[in-house]
Amino acid sequence: MSAPVKITVTSDFICPWCYIGERRLRRALENLPEGIAVDLDWLPFELNPDMPAEGLDRKAYRSAKFGSWDYSQSLDAKTVEAGRPDGVRFDYDAMTRTPNSFLAHRMALFARQEGKQTAFVEAVLRAYFAEGRDIGRAETLAGIAGEIGLEREAALAFLPGDGLALEVRALEMHARGRGINGVPHFEIGGRVLYGAQPAETIRQAIVEAAALAGAD
Repeated sequence: MSAPVKITVTSDFICPWCYIGERRLRRALENLPEGIAVDLDWLPFELNPDMPAEGLDRKAYRSAKFGSWDYSQSLDAKTVEAGRPDGVRFDYDAMTRTPNSFLAHRMALFARQEGKQTAFVEAVLRAYFAEGRDIGRAETLAGIAGEIGLEREAALAFLPGDGLALEVRALEMHARGRGINGVPHFEIGGRVLYGAQPAETIRQAIVEAAALAGAD
């Protein structure tokens, strides 16, 4: 078996296309040829870095951002349609707040240290978009941590402080320094894919990266 294909995904937990991209990546990984391994890492990006820590009422925030609630809903509808073929479920009616995602990014790095980053990322995206949970709250994130096998009490102890905050900021600065201005952003064995590409496109990029690594 060749060395694992390095995959980094730069994303934000409040980005619906990141949710779709995560599901498409998962499908791609489930359909890889035998013998291809991957090393997957999730990197932080905040679409709303100036969002108040407590978040904002979603309807008010989105109406102001996009000019009207009707237009905001039309954008939501497009993501619902885009995600349907991949089995991505959105429940926008349940989403009452647009959260600050910084705590979730800190917790994702904490989960990486425990070997559960991908499970945490998947669970947070699902919690926000399919269940309408407020992922800006420490209690919510600690609950999600417990659901994927991390210690809930350890998460509750970690989140109120500033552990890994500098690491998140440094990774975000590095991403912007590399010209990443939108997410999701995939880097697969050195090849960049922008946006929520189809699962087959992602799969093929991984296969090609594995072939190149094997030829070295």
